[in-house]
Amino acid sequence: MSVKETLKAAIRSLLLNKVRSFLTMLGVIIGVFAVISLVSLVGGMKNYIEDQFEGLGSNLLFVIGGKVNTSQGQGFNTAMMNSSLKEKHVDIIKTFAKDYIDIVSPEIQLSNTVKYKTQGYYVSLFGTGHDSDKLYNSTIEKGRYFTKAEQMSNARVVILGNMISNKLFGDVNPVNKIVKINNKSFEVLGVLNKKGPDFDESVVIPYTTLIDTFERTNITAISIKVKNNVDFSEAQKQVELALLRDLSDDEFTVYTQEDVLSSVNSILSILSSVLAAISGISLIVGGIGIMNIMLVSVTERTREIGLRKALGATSKDIKRQFMIEAIMISSLGGLIGLFLGWLGIFATRSFTHANISLWSVFLALGFSLFVGVVFGTYPAVKASEKDPIEALRYE
Repeated sequence: MSVKETLKAAIRSLLLNKVRSFLTMLGVIIGVFAVISLVSLVGGMKNYIEDQFEGLGSNLLFVIGGKVNTSQGQGFNTAMMNSSLKEKHVDIIKTFAKDYIDIVSPEIQLSNTVKYKTQGYYVSLFGTGHDSDKLYNSTIEKGRYFTKAEQMSNARVVILGNMISNKLFGDVNPVNKIVKINNKSFEVLGVLNKKGPDFDESVVIPYTTLIDTFERTNITAISIKVKNNVDFSEAQKQVELALLRDLSDDEFTVYTQEDVLSSVNSILSILSSVLAAISGISLIVGGIGIMNIMLVSVTERTREIGLRKALGATSKDIKRQFMIEAIMISSLGGLIGLFLGWLGIFATRSFTHANISLWSVFLALGFSLFVGVVFGTYPAVKASEKDPIEALRYE
């Protein structure tokens, strides 16, 4: 029997049991859909984070109090919690690295509830300098940014993130309105243009005001914009040398956007691999389902196998037919799962930033084909070993 005839026989057999064939491939469909969706979502997170950093500019340095040592499990958050930075370190950087830097801004990050009348939301409070809008390329939609004089006088003024403004005030212009933070009144000076969740869901306050309001002694971090006409690596070195005048090497870390992205991408790559492995379990379960149904099919079609052998079909032909059926079920299931995954990503890409990567497509389809071959082999061998005489007598 030719391969073409065997293929036609396999297709006819699958079409005679459409519901069973679909239910058999359902495990593969779910597995491939999970692989494509989860890996693409992680990739979307990576794209989003990279876009956010690109929006900040490419010439930024960050200083945090504490030493970052990822090999020992100490990351950025741990180091920031142990910050030993103070306002004087901002002045030290301005004094001893002035030829390399353009803007230096201290930062303090807290969380608290912002209230307007009966509305209240728990938000991130971002204490920073008067020129941080230029540092982060932030623009004002309504009102204005706070001034150096307001910073120096610890003025109780705030700049609302775009989303927070909409939640608290809706369509009402919030400029000059009064909001409550920590039971104290703050005047709204302006509203930021949309920039991303980190900015849209935050409230910007002069860092001096935040220190005064919450009685802080240390600052969380220092952000630095490097001059365009200087060597970036040299600027980083000069900032480190300036801070070493007052701090020891293990009391601070100077890092770049690339350092943060490298750390984040490393974590996301591991997460992507873990999720792909977990999703692969669904494909294995689907493969077990294929093998189970194919074994049942072999038993049900014993007389058919005996008749075909009596008419001249060899054991090799029988084995090939059942292998083709298993491979077709798994491959078709993989294609359907890929299509459903693409539909899901396409429908949500506006807010997930997800894209289907080529390697995830090859991984999902390759694994589904592998499942068909592996889990279809045993039933195919069982079918090919049937004795034609005994098979014809089977009831």
